[in-house]
Amino acid sequence: MPPARVKRDLVSLADVASDLDDLLAHAARLKNERRRVRTRPTLRGRNLAMIFEKPSTRTRASFEVAMNDLGGRALFLSSGDLQLGRGETIADTARVLSRFVDAICYRAFRHAAVVELARWATVPVINALDDEEHPCQIVADLLTMRERWKGRFSDRRLAWVGDGNNVFRSLAIGAAAVGLDLSAAIPRRYRPPEEVLAVSRSIAARTGAKLAFVDSPDAAATGADALYTDVWVSMGDEAEQSVRESAFRGYQINERLLERAAPDAFVLHDLPAHRGQEITDGVLDGPRSAVWDQAENRLHAQKAILERLLVPR
Repeated sequence: MPPARVKRDLVSLADVASDLDDLLAHAARLKNERRRVRTRPTLRGRNLAMIFEKPSTRTRASFEVAMNDLGGRALFLSSGDLQLGRGETIADTARVLSRFVDAICYRAFRHAAVVELARWATVPVINALDDEEHPCQIVADLLTMRERWKGRFSDRRLAWVGDGNNVFRSLAIGAAAVGLDLSAAIPRRYRPPEEVLAVSRSIAARTGAKLAFVDSPDAAATGADALYTDVWVSMGDEAEQSVRESAFRGYQINERLLERAAPDAFVLHDLPAHRGQEITDGVLDGPRSAVWDQAENRLHAQKAILERLLVPR
């Protein structure tokens, strides 16, 4: 039998949906504080193991800097360096690492692997991306929107243009939790099934947020307060590259589409971007891009997540 659960994990954004507003407020405080004090030693003596099966720029760097800023240390472990790559089970890896470190973040190909690690670990487990969700990214995204909208999500609408991928699935949960309306232009073949959206729709029923799928990027963008896109071919989908590029042609955030949005609307992209595919250079580098603030906010989001899971409240 697995050990009794005596800790809190962030495997899905739903795990923090009930107190997401507080988490975002805490991330905002940490961001403001970093301008004055680089180190806040709330995690002094704590260690974070980072298991990465996929490449990373923002996730790896933000977690390592976050642990350093909080007085702790991060230990990077690629899957090729671990016995996981030679057949050791996830359960055995979880039980061993739990004896060494205070938390584990896991960037995995399969969501089931993250669930399994969390099941057997006796320390908090953080989903650093898998094929179903990317919860840490959405905390940073919502922090960026919160800054731009002066802390209010009500009466705002976000337009998503592109794939119904792991980022979108976490975004649907996050938007519902904070009461943000979400319009999604996704080709029907690539929309998440309704059973996947059941959690976000249940949360939205309580908060009043609306999640709607529309037939075209124009319909999603018209009057929207922000536009969000992601790559057409995510890690793990490379075998479908030509099919996906054909299916998503026209699902691009460009200058014409941005003009359909509200006059003060801004653009989000979780990066890395395939310039000229899902987004144009002019939009990504333009004055209405919030992408670089969004990338920076990964750091402040990770710090808030780490403190929430590791510092007694």
